[in-house]
Amino acid sequence: MDDPEDEDFGEADEAEVNEASRRPPPVNSDYLPLPWKGRLGYACLNTYLRYSTPPVFASRTCRIASILEHRHPLRDPNEPEHPTKNRPDREQPASIERGQKYVEAIGLANARDLIKMLRWNDKYGIKFMRLSSEMFPFASHEEYGYKLTPFAAETLAEVGKVVAELGHRVTTHPGQFTQLGSPRKSVIDNALRDLEFHDEMLSLLKLPEQMNRDAVMILHLGGVFGDRAATLDRFRENYKTLPQGVKNRLVLENDDVSWSVHELLPICEELNIPMVLDYHHHNIIFDKEQIREGTKDICDLYPRIKATWDRKNIKQKMHYSEPTPAAITGTQRRKHNPRVATLPPCADDMDLMIEAKDKEQAVFELMRTFKLPGYDTFNEIIPHVREDDNKAAMQASNKKKATPKKKGKQVKDEDEDMEDDAGSVVDGETAALIPEEEVGMGGPEGRVYWPPGMEDYLRPKKREVKPKATPGSAKKATPAQKKKALADAIALEAAVKEQHESDEEAAEEATAATKKAKEALKARAAAARAKSDAMHSVTAPPTAAAAATAPTPAAAAAAAAAKPAPKRKAPAPNVKKEKEEKVEVTPPTSDDSELELNSSEDDAPINAPKRPAPRAGARSSGRASKAKVSYQEADVSMDED
Repeated sequence: MDDPEDEDFGEADEAEVNEASRRPPPVNSDYLPLPWKGRLGYACLNTYLRYSTPPVFASRTCRIASILEHRHPLRDPNEPEHPTKNRPDREQPASIERGQKYVEAIGLANARDLIKMLRWNDKYGIKFMRLSSEMFPFASHEEYGYKLTPFAAETLAEVGKVVAELGHRVTTHPGQFTQLGSPRKSVIDNALRDLEFHDEMLSLLKLPEQMNRDAVMILHLGGVFGDRAATLDRFRENYKTLPQGVKNRLVLENDDVSWSVHELLPICEELNIPMVLDYHHHNIIFDKEQIREGTKDICDLYPRIKATWDRKNIKQKMHYSEPTPAAITGTQRRKHNPRVATLPPCADDMDLMIEAKDKEQAVFELMRTFKLPGYDTFNEIIPHVREDDNKAAMQASNKKKATPKKKGKQVKDEDEDMEDDAGSVVDGETAALIPEEEVGMGGPEGRVYWPPGMEDYLRPKKREVKPKATPGSAKKATPAQKKKALADAIALEAAVKEQHESDEEAAEEATAATKKAKEALKARAAAARAKSDAMHSVTAPPTAAAAATAPTPAAAAAAAAAKPAPKRKAPAPNVKKEKEEKVEVTPPTSDDSELELNSSEDDAPINAPKRPAPRAGARSSGRASKAKVSYQEADVSMDED
């Protein structure tokens, strides 16, 4: 079965949605177990501690490839492992023992973090927790599996002391592939190894007698395999072969795929196995001939369910979760809502496991809603800020110890970001370090609650990446660039004015392409003027001498507009006689060479280029010969005055 907390079950087809929409509405009990005297718990992961610095969680894992890689020694055995600078050297001989120590170290780190998680739970009124089955990676694997004794015995005993000291309850839930009703021998063998591993882990906690009995292993019966009766028979036979320690801890739970409460309860009564009632699963898979969906009718089975626990003197527990609001079909409803809105109609002293994506926050939500014991021990976190770890103080301290060097812009920006993250340096003094036992514990105000949907509050705020200034921005414009921009604007405006004056004469002959070119020229002129104005607007005020000699952009534009623009003559009739024509100056573009606004250069004549003489014997078309214009007179010039 898939993990209902993480799996996205996708969209259903229209027929399935229509069928699910017509199901009878659930009938729920209006009983609430208040005042609450039981224990609320969550499964495996604490979201607040997971994002602490350093992170605290008990489900670190690895790949088999990593185990094989770490059978080789490090390149430098005297230095700690580094992901790039000091990795295992595959050219050196491999050792199975070395790889085993690597995976064992991961398991021990997980077990040590359990102590912090348990004390954190106790501070905020949570006294029930499910231990992760991934605490010791690949411990029940067919090839790479291993026993926890002796390497983990001492660490797990320390965990057990804390559990006993605080009066908490711990349980486990082997994975979906641990099935005792499968027809495949390999699946049964894997299930036996996995159950023995979980029993060993719980036994090494060395808990007091009653706590040890209450440390159960919850199991699903698994698939149907085409024949329910045959599957139940296989389960009976395989259950008989289990070690007594496993039998003492094994508990069956109704699921949301195959087995309902009415199908499991008889086999539990027959084999003396406690049954966990999961309300959420029951609302998806139930016997429609005997019971209705909801929490009301199932209450009639409470005495029989409780009796399965009492016979083995184990404290009863139940599971509670809710589907996501948008879920309609049975498959969609399997996915757990991040938090739950209410309590089920259970006994007021029940050990109730809340199965929700938001883990401990889902428990907090119930505490806040119903004012349960512990609701006043925690407060809302400050978004993106942690005041209960030493990350900020250590960053500030490391920055303070750094040797002063000449820094480039990028290094300075990184240092500024570090100061922003640190936020701990006040008047040159670094904040005092928080004791190790208080790191991640929420501080004196207990700021560990984050509102629904605001999981990003647990992480530092994302830095805003500032766009780099473009090379042609006004702030970085040089005098030459500003001068060129002004010249471009003046020339383009003059060209636009000239075209405007000749529009009336040539309107009848203008093509669509010509009109489009004129509009483009106007747009270029406007853009050039805006660019020039922007460059000059951020420039510091000129000196008195410069202001007296240099024209302002507005004055220069006015002077250019005051000059009479040469009028373009109407097209002459097609004659072979050579005729004098004035040369029109093409308006400069942004890619043209710089136009110098100098009075002496403005008065200089612009000689018209001469047309090269045709080659001897070259044949020209009639159209080309008619369009020939002679530019041979050297005295033709254009004065802007």
